[in-house]
Amino acid sequence: MGEWTDKAKGKVKEVAGTASGDRELEAEGKRDSAKGAIKGKIEDAKRAIKDAVDSDKPRRGEP
Repeated sequence: MGEWTDKAKGKVKEVAGTASGDRELEAEGKRDSAKGAIKGKIEDAKRAIKDAVDSDKPRRGEP
């Protein structure tokens, strides 16, 4: 699943686990949220690397 989906799903599970007193569900929600955050950091790193590599190439219309 995507970054935002994991974060949202995790938050729902975390809140539901807290409200119901289900510590296992709460922990699962925290894991899902963390997984979404990690996916976001990986995408940021991939974008930064791509931008660094692509910045050396001339763009259309540039000499």
